Amino acid sequence: MPAGGGPAPEPPTVVVHADAGVLARAAAARLITALVDAQAARGEASIVLTGGGIGVALLRAVRASPAVDAVDWARVDVWWGDERFVPADSPDRNDQQAREALLAHVPVDPTRVFPMGHLAGAGGGGVAEPETAAAAYAETLAARAVAGSAVPAFDVLLLGLGPETHVASIFPDSPAAVATGTVTAVRDCPKPPPTRVTLTFPALRAAREVWVVVAGEEKAEAVANALTPGADPVAFPAAGAVGRERTLWLVDRAAASRL
Repeated sequence: MPAGGGPAPEPPTVVVHADAGVLARAAAARLITALVDAQAARGEASIVLTGGGIGVALLRAVRASPAVDAVDWARVDVWWGDERFVPADSPDRNDQQAREALLAHVPVDPTRVFPMGHLAGAGGGGVAEPETAAAAYAETLAARAVAGSAVPAFDVLLLGLGPETHVASIFPDSPAAVATGTVTAVRDCPKPPPTRVTLTFPALRAAREVWVVVAGEEKAEAVANALTPGADPVAFPAAGAVGRERTLWLVDRAAASRL
């Protein structure tokens, strides 16, 4: 349900595309339009990025789009839904992958790009514990939020989907699935690397729109489970990822095959 109460969100809208390539290009076009519309309405825009194969493919498709310059990238806040708690230069970092796919190629304002904290490494900087990184990110979110809110009202929050229905780094029946703050550390994650930092459900649900982007037949059962009416978000975390105004499931035909 929405943070702080209020009307129940609308049921998710499922949009099926022919294959992963079409999905990435269509989602990129949709994202560009959403950011342009947000800037027209409010003068700026905010996005929460995700990692994973289709998430990175989407960012590459944004970069390749003829309409990429329609967005005023200097007026976009860039956040992440989760991060692997590894050194800053690790190729496993979602922020590194996003920079290579898109952010290094558009004129973003570096002061408006907010990567999650990283493990202290040989290059200096970073912190020793994921809890420290989580607390710092929560403070940064609060500082960019309007008075009385713990997180900004993100315009679009992108999520991938794991085969067991995890979103961000909220895994089934994990402490993160019942966390009440906005950001939490994740230890003993069932998928490597085992230590991470993630937004929680209260933070995800602050977004105006949540888009779950999924490709591949190996995700079909997870898609079906998460979209089952009444699915428990603790057992099937993707079921709890809902936007305040709209929730979109952007999937390819293979991922939709069990719906």
